[in-house]
Amino acid sequence: MMQTFETFDGQALVWREIGAGRPLVLIHGYFSDAETNWIKYGTAAKLAEAGFRVIMPDLRAHGESARPHDPAAYPPDALAQDAEALIAHLGLTDYDLGGYSLGARTTVRVLARGIAPRPRRVILSGLGDEGVTDTGRRVGHFRSVLTGFGSFVRGDREFMAQAFLKTTGGDPKALLGVLNTFVDTPASALASFDLPVLVVAGAEDDEVGSFTGLAAMLPDARFVEIPGNHMSAVTRPELGDAIVTFLTT
Repeated sequence: MMQTFETFDGQALVWREIGAGRPLVLIHGYFSDAETNWIKYGTAAKLAEAGFRVIMPDLRAHGESARPHDPAAYPPDALAQDAEALIAHLGLTDYDLGGYSLGARTTVRVLARGIAPRPRRVILSGLGDEGVTDTGRRVGHFRSVLTGFGSFVRGDREFMAQAFLKTTGGDPKALLGVLNTFVDTPASALASFDLPVLVVAGAEDDEVGSFTGLAAMLPDARFVEIPGNHMSAVTRPELGDAIVTFLTT
């Protein structure tokens, strides 16, 4: 089921839902969308079967949500503000929250900004310490992908991201704006996240820093390794298994 709401600055954003029960908000990664990250490979269905109401927004500039080209539509922490606006729109007070890659970073920013009420538990998948505390390298990589979109060939560092963006039908100009929303989160802020956190990532993922390093910065975190790299781990059934286990035990 796809629905639309108006976020903090008037942009029309879309979210999808599956299941009934305890609310779980899951945010997709960069260049992706809710359908690709959570629905296509069965993760959302697995969580719904476990008794969750799985709520999956399409971030601004992604999927079926608005794709503005105006730079003013991409202030710092815009994605976190969008997540906060959806949680408020739905009236969620007792819920869980998580994401993959950019979605996990957005989750970190929601917590760092002091959302109230806070989620009960948090899932950070496909996100390591560098992806939280120092986003500059990733920003540079994606800026290269987007500004040179269509020019990369197999073997180029940017090729796989370019190929993925082609499959999702992304808008390079709008997605460039998203890079301006990134805000680093210092280790001191992570140390204040006194709630249970699952850090889960692919064994071959070397794109976003250390996952054990991120877990070590959090007061109550556990790390689960699953098969795959940064692109493939989100497609694995083990991701859904790890989230279900974390949220139900």
